[in-house]
Amino acid sequence: MINPPRHAIAYPDREIDCQEAMEPGFQAIVDCMLEAGWTRGEVMRALRCLIAADNMTQKENAKVEADLAIARAMLRAGR
Repeated sequence: MINPPRHAIAYPDREIDCQEAMEPGFQAIVDCMLEAGWTRGEVMRALRCLIAADNMTQKENAKVEADLAIARAMLRAGR
C-alpha cells in the first residue's frame, strides 16, 4: 500500500512525503534488478534514462495537445 499525501492541497513537506511513500517500491525494484544480475550503477543509470524519457514524453504530449487545441479552434473559427 502506498501512503497518500497528508493533504489534498500543497503543503511544505509534500515532496518529502512523496519520496517516503515511494521508497519501499523503489527499493524493491532496485533489489530485484540487483538479484537479476544488474549492477547498482546500471540500475541507477537506467532509472535516470527512464525519468528523462518520461519527461520528454510528457513535454511532447503537452505540445501535441496544444497543437490539437489550436487546430480545433481554427476549425471552429472557419465555420
